Order: sequence, then C-alpha cells, then structure tokens
Amino acid sequence: MSEPQEIVETRGDDRVDLITSDANKDGKVDVWVSDTDGDGKPDLFQFDTDGDGKVDVTMVDLDEDGNPDTIVDGDGGLPPAGTV
Repeated sequence: MSEPQEIVETRGDDRVDLITSDANKDGKVDVWVSDTDGDGKPDLFQFDTDGDGKVDVTMVDLDEDGNPDTIVDGDGGLPPAGTV
C-alpha cells in the first residue's frame, strides 16, 4: 500500500486498528484495511474507487497472505491498481 498510512481507532467494545491510506494521492482516504480476527494480519479491505468518500468495494483475504481474494460487497468495481 502506498504511503502515508494512518492507524485510527474504531468505536465499539473491542479495539480494532484500522489502517487507512490515500492510494491515489488526492488528499482523501480511499483504502481501509482492518484485522477483524485479532491475529495481527489484515483480513478486511475496503476501497473507495470513485473518490466520493464512501466504500465501493469490500474484499476479504481468505488465505491470509496479505492480499484481498474475494469481493464480498461492491457495485461491481475493482480496487485501484497497485493499492495492495
């Protein structure tokens, strides 16, 4: 993922680190990555593919190799090239 990256805290009972990144360098966050099972590896990837500030594609890393494998929600778009 491109720099810079930022870790933000999410709301709720459990602490989850959410890594955000501006992949296309437009000054807006367009990639969100989180570890949903607490193993220290990213599992959930969300992408804003059209720059409107909203998640367009949600993917999961089923084999836990650090790269998203399967689209679980989205409008048919794909993550920006070179983001992961």
